[in-house]
Amino acid sequence: MSEESTHFFDLPLSEQIQYLYRNGTFQLAIRYYGYKVNLYLMEGELIEVFYNHKLDKIEFIQPLDYQHSRMKFYTDQIRLSSLTRKV
Repeated sequence: MSEESTHFFDLPLSEQIQYLYRNGTFQLAIRYYGYKVNLYLMEGELIEVFYNHKLDKIEFIQPLDYQHSRMKFYTDQIRLSSLTRKV
């Protein structure tokens, strides 16, 4: 993870949301349990945004975990290697 990304994740959630929406590019969305997870590309990094429909709010933002079982949901829809060199 780059130094900019580390700084990004140190920001309060409200500032992360604003920064991501201004500087990131939406890629796709998946459903994962009670969340709609939006995947963004920002500064060469893939970022997950977890939106809780029941609470009508973004609960957390995190870097994409390439080892997580959620990866299957993404790779069924898009070739992630076309977005970034990490995959």
